[in-house]
Amino acid sequence: MRIGQTSFVVFASKLVGSALGFVATLYFARTLGAAVLGQYALVLALVAWLSLAGNLGISSAITKRMSEGTDPDAYLAAGATVIGALGLGLSVLVLIFADAVNAYVGEPIASLVVALLLVGLFRALTSAALNGERKVHLTGLLSPIWIAVRSLVQIGLVVVGFGLVGMLAGYAVATLLIAVISLALVSAGLVRPAREHFENLYEYAKFSWLGGLQSRSFNDVDVLLLGVFVQSSLVGVYSAAWSVAQFLTLFDSAVSSTLFPELSRADAEDNRRAVADLVEQSLTYGGLILIPGLFGGVLLGERILRIYGPEFVQGASVLWILVLATLVYGYQKQLLNALNGIDKPKAAFRINAAFIATNVVLNVVLISALGVVGAAIATALSAGVGTALALSTLRSEVDFAVPSGEILRQFAAATTMALAVVGSETVIETATGLNHNFATVVLLVVVGAGTYFLSLLGISETFRTTVRENSPL
Repeated sequence: MRIGQTSFVVFASKLVGSALGFVATLYFARTLGAAVLGQYALVLALVAWLSLAGNLGISSAITKRMSEGTDPDAYLAAGATVIGALGLGLSVLVLIFADAVNAYVGEPIASLVVALLLVGLFRALTSAALNGERKVHLTGLLSPIWIAVRSLVQIGLVVVGFGLVGMLAGYAVATLLIAVISLALVSAGLVRPAREHFENLYEYAKFSWLGGLQSRSFNDVDVLLLGVFVQSSLVGVYSAAWSVAQFLTLFDSAVSSTLFPELSRADAEDNRRAVADLVEQSLTYGGLILIPGLFGGVLLGERILRIYGPEFVQGASVLWILVLATLVYGYQKQLLNALNGIDKPKAAFRINAAFIATNVVLNVVLISALGVVGAAIATALSAGVGTALALSTLRSEVDFAVPSGEILRQFAAATTMALAVVGSETVIETATGLNHNFATVVLLVVVGAGTYFLSLLGISETFRTTVRENSPL
């Protein structure tokens, strides 16, 4: 596998999908307002945590065991059995406590929560199988299709007046469609699994499930707690800022998803040098987009959020903090991805436990004291703790070097970019007289991206080599 090309395919797919999702979110924000957007975010966060309980690390275990190349059919069947049973059990619990669910969100949507939970688990299962068969590029290509279908259905339902219900129903329909398509692309069949297949999944999942909890903690703990402490409109503002920060994680996510099966295969072959090389690659390119994104968040945060509507500008003070959090967490994710790839889920488990405890405690303390700004600060600080622990732990298992020189070069290129953006903004405001915020943001982003990548090409031989080796020309 040419890892650079595969990562780019996954990244490009996610980029197209996120662009479509961004347009849809803008429409919802301007049409329905921050309060409904906040309720939507609360429902998705709630479903994400329920999905975690319905998965318990089984999907990660499926990917790991199938990628090893032994009995993939049996492992898929065993995983499907466990996830199906857990999903049905949780669905019953949601219906039993429907009144509490409805009260938390503020709308009667418990039945839609069940639908979202079941189709989400179905998609997680089929995506895990594709990744386990080293078809990461297919999983990536399906992402923009999912977002396109989701956005179109959601917009259609909102136009005819369904509001929040239409947004949730569109999400469920699109997820089910992609899960069915993913299943059709899976080569493995379903055979009757033996007890050892369940045991081997359990041996990996009993530690890796906390990795999913860690991811959910990073993505959703702040949103869930904000739902308790602040009004839904502020949750909507925070979610808009968070969506911008998450947009910048696309390439880092593409790198980790591409490298996991390669790490797993190298470890199975006891090729420690290959494992070290893959870890160094992941750290080299984990911040490739997030580092300039941090500078952009500081300089353009208010302009970007103004696109969502005037009420969202108040989130500019937390945007750059959230981008910083995603940058630090991105490195943590690469390190934990490597630990899981070399079959060290117990070590990852301990790191995840420390991260989650830190994140929850800091969010409770800082949200109650500082509101949405406190949530952002708590997320960034907990990511720093997790990254430090992950780096120390992985170094005890794998002899690799942190590519500090390349990371510094990326910061240097981003600094050049920031100077170009500030100068361009001044020219646009004074010389051209352009008074259209969205057009100005687009121009500044184009100038910034071009300056950053040209600067990095000029100062980084590693980056030039990577571009040349993975170029289709």
